[in-house]
Amino acid sequence: MQDNQHPRSLVLSMSCPDRGGIVAAITGFIADSGGSITETAHFVDRWTERSFMRASFSGSALASRETLADRFAVIAEQFDMDWHLYDAEQRCRVLLAVSKQGHVLNNLLHRWSIGSLPIDIVGVVSNHPDMRSLTEWYKLPYHYLPVTPGDKAAQERQILELFASTGADLLALARYMQILSADACETLAGRAINIHHSFLPGFKGAKPYHQAHERGVKIIGATAHFVTTDLDEGPIIEQGVERVDHTMGPDELAKIGHDLESVVFTRAVRWFAEHRIFPSGSRTVVLRS
Repeated sequence: MQDNQHPRSLVLSMSCPDRGGIVAAITGFIADSGGSITETAHFVDRWTERSFMRASFSGSALASRETLADRFAVIAEQFDMDWHLYDAEQRCRVLLAVSKQGHVLNNLLHRWSIGSLPIDIVGVVSNHPDMRSLTEWYKLPYHYLPVTPGDKAAQERQILELFASTGADLLALARYMQILSADACETLAGRAINIHHSFLPGFKGAKPYHQAHERGVKIIGATAHFVTTDLDEGPIIEQGVERVDHTMGPDELAKIGHDLESVVFTRAVRWFAEHRIFPSGSRTVVLRS
């Protein structure tokens, strides 16, 4: 039993084929376990006929996460659930990757340093030395892993080894301008998020702001998405947009875009850390309060 002044806090996330009784089964389980729901969100996707739910709950009399998971497994099997039960106090461990531009990285580091992001940053990895001083100012390890021409695979193996050795839960590509191999994408499936400096699915690849300027767009955006083997095609987590006009050149569009990228990516990292993102085929469901 927990100390009355230190209640245990947990997060339950699940998806399953939709049918009656799902919410009742979950809330009943929490109540019967001595828990009190602090936040809940439920969504039924009528296109896939699947039910998604996230519930956070706490209680001084709650059993251990392992014991509760064993008990809940019976309900999960009954409803054919894909589910996870997390300790809410176990913070998400994040490895950041960056190349030469630091605006997204700096935003994440600042928010982490003031305690507004529920993550533990285990380090920063880069194929360039440019962001070393910024990273070390925050007293974090900086891993400079240059890409050797003709042997990119060796550098990628180092990143995967670093991801494993640091116990990272998420690889956050904060403007890391290298394409991950198919093997790396598969190894990190569901555990790597990228920020694309464009409102996908438009303007993929390099220099999207130049592409946007050439097309005379009136809205630019940024997209955070899961990394998959299909370049810039992973399930979208979050997007942001800003209105622009014909007086703005590519450089001005890029400045506006940098702010969008920072905000959008921070949201995606936060939602991942809070277990709010549910992959659903080529889409995602994000359950927010």
